[in-house]
Amino acid sequence: MKSHNSLACEGTPVNGMMPVAAVADLIRAGARLSLAGRKAALDQLPAGQWIAGTSPYFMTGEGGRIVRDDEVFVTDLGAIGTVSFATYEAEELERISGDAPDNGMALAIIPAGSRCHIEFAQNAGHYPMAFMRPTVGWISGYDLERAGHSPWVYDGQTGTAYPDRAAVAHITLPDGESPAIEIVNIFEPDGGDEIRFEHGGFSPASCLVNGEPRSFAEYLRERGRDTGDLPLVGNFGGARLNASIQSVEGDQVTLYAPVFPGVAYAFAAPVADYAGDFRKALETQPLDNAVWSCNCILNFLFGKLDGVQIGGIAGPVTFGEIAYQLLNQTMVIVRRA
Repeated sequence: MKSHNSLACEGTPVNGMMPVAAVADLIRAGARLSLAGRKAALDQLPAGQWIAGTSPYFMTGEGGRIVRDDEVFVTDLGAIGTVSFATYEAEELERISGDAPDNGMALAIIPAGSRCHIEFAQNAGHYPMAFMRPTVGWISGYDLERAGHSPWVYDGQTGTAYPDRAAVAHITLPDGESPAIEIVNIFEPDGGDEIRFEHGGFSPASCLVNGEPRSFAEYLRERGRDTGDLPLVGNFGGARLNASIQSVEGDQVTLYAPVFPGVAYAFAAPVADYAGDFRKALETQPLDNAVWSCNCILNFLFGKLDGVQIGGIAGPVTFGEIAYQLLNQTMVIVRRA
């Protein structure tokens, strides 16, 4: 059953790009939405039942694209279930999953580089009910070609933009349904060195390579892995989760996601055909009743996905993906199961 706040009953696309003026009309009509676009576009929208984050990059049915200032990506949350909205400061983030419904999920948008981003990345796996009431979502970003821009999230109920809060939609699914969270990771360990960290975080100074202490920065340069195109792949109880390399300057390494003690990491094996590997992975991925998706900016850039189709469903290209915890260089898909 569709909510009266759903667009689907009017035949409007549930998950796609729309002009700013059309999105404003939907908001005034009471639709409950998750939005993404440039700040110049989001700043034009009236207050209402929505959350949003900034990104100019998207994967669409026609391929990857960079949007203009007059269009917004719309996901109709009312077509998924019953929706309520909240925002959280960094000190409140552990409530995200606890506040989520038993039969549903939390959809969170968090600004890149913010205290909320760091707090969530390091601690989300320990939040109450984190794996019983899943959190999905994305890290908002900005146009890398426009100097001076920064990431934002929006509380649509007040129309306020925040540089350091989490904007969250709690979505209760209909009886008999549950969220299925699919993580598409085209990277495999290269089968070489085992890398471990005694101290976790975004900027590890040292590591253990096959049990031997090493400077992490020196080791990355020695292996030619300081360019950032290939992530570290961690073994989290059999699940492959990436930590991508942002920069290596002198002895300082900065990652896009933290590494954790007690986890075995390896370099990812090189990828010969980014788009082809995504297409192949998505051909076997269940997409029935898929309602939401996001993909990583590093995949967009290193995979040269602008204008390239890979399949799946449309969604924002992000500065980090969320599926229970922070992910890197992955695609996340949510289905109603």
